[in-house]
Amino acid sequence: MIERYTRPEMGHIWTDQNKFSIWREIEVLACEAQAELGQVGITRTDATWIRDHADFTVERTREIERTTNHDVIAFLTNMAEYIDADVPEGDPKPSRWVHYGMTSSDLGDTALCYQITQSLDIVLPDVRRIGAICKRRAFEFQDTLCVGRTHGIHAEPMTFGMKFGSWAWEFKRAEQRLEAARSTIAVGAISGAVGSYSNIDPFVERYVCEHLGLTPDPLSTQVICRDRHAQVLATLALVATTCEQVATEVRSLQKTDTLEAEEPFKKGQKGSSAMPHKRNPITAERVCGLARVVKANAQVGFDDVALWHERDISHSSAERVVMVDSFTALDYILSKLEWILDGLQTYPENMLANLNRTRGMLFSSKVLLALVDSDITREDAYAIVQRNAMKVWDDIQQAQAGLSFRENLEDDPDCTLTDKQLDTIFDPWDFLQNRDVLFNRLEKLEFEE
Repeated sequence: MIERYTRPEMGHIWTDQNKFSIWREIEVLACEAQAELGQVGITRTDATWIRDHADFTVERTREIERTTNHDVIAFLTNMAEYIDADVPEGDPKPSRWVHYGMTSSDLGDTALCYQITQSLDIVLPDVRRIGAICKRRAFEFQDTLCVGRTHGIHAEPMTFGMKFGSWAWEFKRAEQRLEAARSTIAVGAISGAVGSYSNIDPFVERYVCEHLGLTPDPLSTQVICRDRHAQVLATLALVATTCEQVATEVRSLQKTDTLEAEEPFKKGQKGSSAMPHKRNPITAERVCGLARVVKANAQVGFDDVALWHERDISHSSAERVVMVDSFTALDYILSKLEWILDGLQTYPENMLANLNRTRGMLFSSKVLLALVDSDITREDAYAIVQRNAMKVWDDIQQAQAGLSFRENLEDDPDCTLTDKQLDTIFDPWDFLQNRDVLFNRLEKLEFEE
């Protein structure tokens, strides 16, 4: 991921420095396990020496790789240089015990799973914070009237808090999916070629995984099966899609013709190089754009599941791109969406003006049901309501003053509803008499600190 969209903490996880540090720890832990097991020649003294002297540099490892064309061998060679540097001439080299009975995927796959858990431990708190913001702002606007829209057309009254409440629940589901993905990917494998433990005791695997906070994969065929990684990428894509959905709503509400809400506009910010009056939803648009990257990367995860026999490396090159890009992009997306939602500017007066913009047409469903209750057939009631609503539509389309929907009904001899009935029908709060059910449910929603 390019630097523009990389936050430092997440970016560090996917550096070679961090990856090689994890590799070093896995190799050292494996040596300590072998020494404790006592089945091969490595002693606890050897393991302590390896712990104290194992090191590397990214530059030297890359230099060696240009010759070996194998990153793991290059790393092990570099680490051996440090381990053996101070060994007296003629003494056995402790580095010979490093990577004993292991294969490259034991190191690479276990480290990758660990990196993914590190990344998820950043993303999860971000999601929880956004969910908490949505819940808080839902109650802030639980009594703020606005118009609900279906197909982009005014439908029925709702409250603006319902939008935030819906998002809060969606981020709760995102939290649950991320937790499930973390549980799935928090595994390791130190089982040798084709995963049969042919030259290494399963104790080593248990020891390494326990110290890394991972669980041994129950049966890895040299590589850890990529359905786990696909689940992670799919989950990241779903979270990105939720962010995109929220950002799209913000963009829609910020349109000049709507202007019910807008993302924060910082002091000194410029909206357009040509039009100084512009306040564009650029951050919400950036969220939507990067979400497309994360969603597209999920397909790579699915394609990586099918490998030849017990292992090939067709997945490896693709993972080096999509894992870092997906996590880095989502981390950036979440940070920006948190900023947008926490500081979202809202305009209740415009919400009310938009609610009244269609001159009462959005009360049509209440009128329809009231007419049906008065013993008129549904077909006849629908015709009465629709023809009076269309008169209003025609006036609005032609920018004419005209009568309101209620006034048209009052002039229609086929409409038998009384003024008292119409007063109740045309009260927007009558639509929302059960809204407490929604907010009582939301009150019980919790996000971890």
